[in-house]
Amino acid sequence: MAEKTEKRKADHIRICIDQKAQARKVKAGFEDVRFVHRALPEIDKQKIDLSTTFLSRKFAAPLIVSAMTGGTAEATRINAALAEAVEKLHLGMGVGSQRAAIEDKALEKTFTVARKKAPTAFIVANIGGVQLVHGYGLKEVKRVVEMIDADAIAVHLNALQEAVQPEGQTSFKGVLAKIGEVAAALDKPVIVKETGSGISAEDAEKLEAAGVKAIEIAGAGGTSFAAVEYYRAKDKAHSVQRFLGEAFWDWGIPTVASLVEITQTVKLPVVASGGVRNGTDIAKALALGACLAGVSQPVLEAAVKDAGEVEKVLSLLIEELRNVMFLVGAENVEHLAKTPIVITDGTAEWLKTRGFNVDKYAKRGAR
Repeated sequence: MAEKTEKRKADHIRICIDQKAQARKVKAGFEDVRFVHRALPEIDKQKIDLSTTFLSRKFAAPLIVSAMTGGTAEATRINAALAEAVEKLHLGMGVGSQRAAIEDKALEKTFTVARKKAPTAFIVANIGGVQLVHGYGLKEVKRVVEMIDADAIAVHLNALQEAVQPEGQTSFKGVLAKIGEVAAALDKPVIVKETGSGISAEDAEKLEAAGVKAIEIAGAGGTSFAAVEYYRAKDKAHSVQRFLGEAFWDWGIPTVASLVEITQTVKLPVVASGGVRNGTDIAKALALGACLAGVSQPVLEAAVKDAGEVEKVLSLLIEELRNVMFLVGAENVEHLAKTPIVITDGTAEWLKTRGFNVDKYAKRGAR
């Protein structure tokens, strides 16, 4: 079992780097969001404050490296590089699913390296929601938190991936109740995150009622795990899984639509991830109500090289965000959340059809 899990994790890294596993037709929706330019920004760009607070921890910028990997040898180098960079920049990061380390203690080092390299950064542990109804309980949850001295734990939801994956577990009956049990018993914040298909307003309400402390969207428009599993199935000649991976390549709620649905429905802090590719996307996510933006694909290739490359990529994202804030006259993240924006085209149609208010964003003032 452990050997199969480790091999699967290695496959995921290889495919995300070497293959075209991004969404094909569906877009995250950031192209449908436009800022209103301020010809008179009336602020000093050099004095813009990017700092923010998430789950009682201060971040130098509203950016987190979303859960990416672990459980295989190459993941050790990747997590080390990510951790060094976020520690230096005073950001945060999540590790990939720690199931592999539960199955094989020898793989713990692929995760523990994150805390070793980032002793003060905000680090998020990770466990699969479906595993909570297939034998895992509070004991395993506490173990993955203690393994990396995590500040929070992400329970990931990956129904699409499990449905397409040859080894997938597709009985999700009781997952919500188990999440509620963990949230009530654990002394660390529980974040629930998707893995590329987004979270609806209806599910966000259920998660808020269950006691989770934050939601990470991971909407459609970025890396497609249906695509990842398509490539795995193609390599192994699993015809049914290959067919399903192709058929559901673009399945899910686009990131921006999911973000608006959730922020207009619940009061939980939201991390916007899924197709976040640049600093302008980060700014748009924050203007729509996200507390942080999560990135993964933009830093993966850099992380394969070294921490310096990761730091360079993250620094460029942050500098682009600063520039957007200057051009809309936002002195800090709180002001950015009040600046006027216009939502158009497919995203506006989705939200109006679903009964959400699209016009309110364009009518607000910057301060």
